[in-house]
Amino acid sequence: MNKKTLFTTLVLAAMAISLNAQQVAPFKKGDRVCFVGNSITDGGHYHSYIWLYYMTHFPFEEMWMANCGVGGDTGKEILNRLDGDVFAKRPTVITLSFGMNDSGSFGYNESQPEKFAAERLALAHEYFYKIEERLKNRPQTRMIMIGTSPYDQTSAMNDNIFRNKNNTMGKIVAFQDSAAKANGWEFVDFWAPMNKINEEQQKIDPKFSICGNDRVHPDNDGHLVMAYEFLKAQGMVGKKVADVEVNAKTKKAVRSENCEISNIENRSGVLTFDYLAYSLPYPLDTIPRGWEYRRQQAAALKVIPQFMDEMDNEAFSVTGLKGKYQLLIDGELIDTFTADQLAKGVNLATYRHTPQYVQAKTIMELNENRWEIERQFRDYAWLQYNFFLKKGMLDQNDEQAACTFRSGQDDGWVAAKRGLYDKMIHKEVRDMHIRQMDMIVERIYQINKPLVRKITVTPVKSK
Repeated sequence: MNKKTLFTTLVLAAMAISLNAQQVAPFKKGDRVCFVGNSITDGGHYHSYIWLYYMTHFPFEEMWMANCGVGGDTGKEILNRLDGDVFAKRPTVITLSFGMNDSGSFGYNESQPEKFAAERLALAHEYFYKIEERLKNRPQTRMIMIGTSPYDQTSAMNDNIFRNKNNTMGKIVAFQDSAAKANGWEFVDFWAPMNKINEEQQKIDPKFSICGNDRVHPDNDGHLVMAYEFLKAQGMVGKKVADVEVNAKTKKAVRSENCEISNIENRSGVLTFDYLAYSLPYPLDTIPRGWEYRRQQAAALKVIPQFMDEMDNEAFSVTGLKGKYQLLIDGELIDTFTADQLAKGVNLATYRHTPQYVQAKTIMELNENRWEIERQFRDYAWLQYNFFLKKGMLDQNDEQAACTFRSGQDDGWVAAKRGLYDKMIHKEVRDMHIRQMDMIVERIYQINKPLVRKITVTPVKSK
């Protein structure tokens, strides 16, 4: 079997795993979710996008989620920080993703790549089994294994390729799935669906990659793909923001799914009614976020155009009309439609200026603010577990630790965090940041409740 055939076989096998995996239960009110992983989790957004989906689509189900990724982590480093960085947060749900660093890198281009791959796979098994034992001792905590996003070894973007690294990652994903089944845990696969996207898009543009500009770290669009796959596994496909159909002639609500329609009037051909959705549309970000990220979240619609129909559909239709009409919400002109278009139905979530979308965008920006503060804690965690732990000074944060930190500036990764550590060494600073995040989340759950909107459908007079 040649290498290309082997990789194709691995992808097909992983896709079969994904299709047959047990359905992941949705999060529920009161859940505390920790997303554990490496730099893809640490500097990425998929967990933040998942929480934003719950903030907007389930506004009355208050919950809490945390980024528990640390850059560069393998299973060994994750094991070292389970107590202080994960269990200490009192999670009711833990998701676990690893494999990118565990699978190694440069050895794939050296003289014995098969031996190197086998050694890295064995090491990944060794440390996972130790993590597994720790997690099995927490039967009260739901466990969700995540098959990592892939390493893109097929894009023609540049020559920086670790040949066949992604094959090893596929084997890691396979044993993650097996471990989930053996332990009665849940499993979500990012690896196979993202490989499939790369395969399809690279037929059009050989330099395309959903895995980011370095083949490793998905950009914001890739993180929405990851969030989409997670939410799909949780059964969110088909859960509409709302589904409205009003008949203008009979002045009746023909359909009102996940919403309330009231006070329907039709005076001189102008239809008005009150509309209260129980959810908000999911706001797609059009600004690249994060260090060295270049693509916006909304760019993901190029590769998952079904997202809007499946997970962000605010379906709106009006029947019993003739001619052309303007649609206004709370007096804001949304668009002009023909009667046929209104009868067929439109997705209001595609309009970024509806009052409910503007409300959702406010929530998105607050959530981004929370994400930025949280990122400081992830860099702080890197220092604690990758520098101070090795010095026997984990969480010491005194003058002796500060002197040790200053003497470690020959390490570029340590030196890059000088400004951060000068602040975060102080407990009062850390506590204030925690309070800031708590206040942001509290405010989000105050303002994310859908409001009654006044719908006006008024005829456009022909000239």
